[in-house]
Amino acid sequence: MVLSDIVEEIIRAEGEMLLKLMSVTFDPAKKDRGTPPKMGSHEIISFLVKGQQESASKITLPGYDPACYLCPGNKRAQGDTNPKYTKTFVFVNDYSAVKEAQEEYKQEADPKDLSSLLLRAESVTGKCYVLTFSPNHNLTLADLPPSEILPVIQAWTQIYTAHLSPKSPLASVSQPTTLAPTGIDISAPNAQHTWMQIFENKGAAMGCSNPHPHGQIWTTTGLPEEALEELGQLTKYRHEHSGSSLLEDYAKLEMEKEERVVFQNATFLVVCPWWATWPFEVMILSKKHKRALVDLNDTEKLDFAEAIVEVTRRYDNLFQTSFPYSSGIHQAPLEGTDEEIEASHLHMHFYPPLLRSATVRKFLVGYELMAEPQRDITPEQAAARLRDCGGTLYRKLL
Repeated sequence: MVLSDIVEEIIRAEGEMLLKLMSVTFDPAKKDRGTPPKMGSHEIISFLVKGQQESASKITLPGYDPACYLCPGNKRAQGDTNPKYTKTFVFVNDYSAVKEAQEEYKQEADPKDLSSLLLRAESVTGKCYVLTFSPNHNLTLADLPPSEILPVIQAWTQIYTAHLSPKSPLASVSQPTTLAPTGIDISAPNAQHTWMQIFENKGAAMGCSNPHPHGQIWTTTGLPEEALEELGQLTKYRHEHSGSSLLEDYAKLEMEKEERVVFQNATFLVVCPWWATWPFEVMILSKKHKRALVDLNDTEKLDFAEAIVEVTRRYDNLFQTSFPYSSGIHQAPLEGTDEEIEASHLHMHFYPPLLRSATVRKFLVGYELMAEPQRDITPEQAAARLRDCGGTLYRKLL
């Protein structure tokens, strides 16, 4: 038994907990409580015994569902008919959370009014897209080879490019584009949007009501809180470290240590982050400083597709189930200062809820809501288990 195993056994037996400190500078000599690129300054780690074992699950969905509003040739909620697409398909969400045309809200400023002082609101406009990953109703990203995920990444890049501010330093490396004929024309919005959030909610556990493989893309005129906090840390690090990229330095550190690395190829690194909150949380990040999708060449986009496949397949293999998660891409804002654009670093978060089996999930409750996150296994243990889950997708062997 190695020393780390002995320590783990002692901690489990005595019911103790570890406090993991996380500094944005990764400098152990600093005494201040910094924050990682995401959020929070520290978390508690406790240890659990092995969970229940369950039989492998199969996907019994049909390849085509006549009642699915995302399948090729079917009608959607508003009456539009989908084309008989063969790769990806994009359209403006029929039930968009934000819209381009909505009434502007102006709050009256009155320093003597507590409502004006404490309750503030402002209008946000934007555009919401739905992007199908495949015409096949019964597939997920884990089922697709990198070559079939590449069109998804190309579509993400095209939509990002079409919304990019002409004032952005990134505009010089991108070209305006559309997605016709397999989708609507992606034209510039009627107002310059600031942020684009590309994301996927997979599985009913994450609130996804339609199993057809798809994700969403929201653009907004405001910068959301998560992006604002992360961008602040990236910019701060770049300013304090002579123009260095925080996540490029972090990638170097993880490649040196190797203990939290799940997978890597020439362009991308997959790690269970040091600051991770969810049991099997991972992050895909470019090894070199890439500000956004438009910085990737064709080979690098294929490497990105391979990294996504490796994450999603290992997730499914871990508990032999279609693993739920929320994932999202963070990259340079559509519009921002030169410093914000240059500090940005392309990466993708995966937040999965499962803890010990296909049906035992983690809930952020109690202490975690009121105080700080608590992990049930270390990122190092999670990475080791995910490394062991490579190879053929389990359901192809059933």
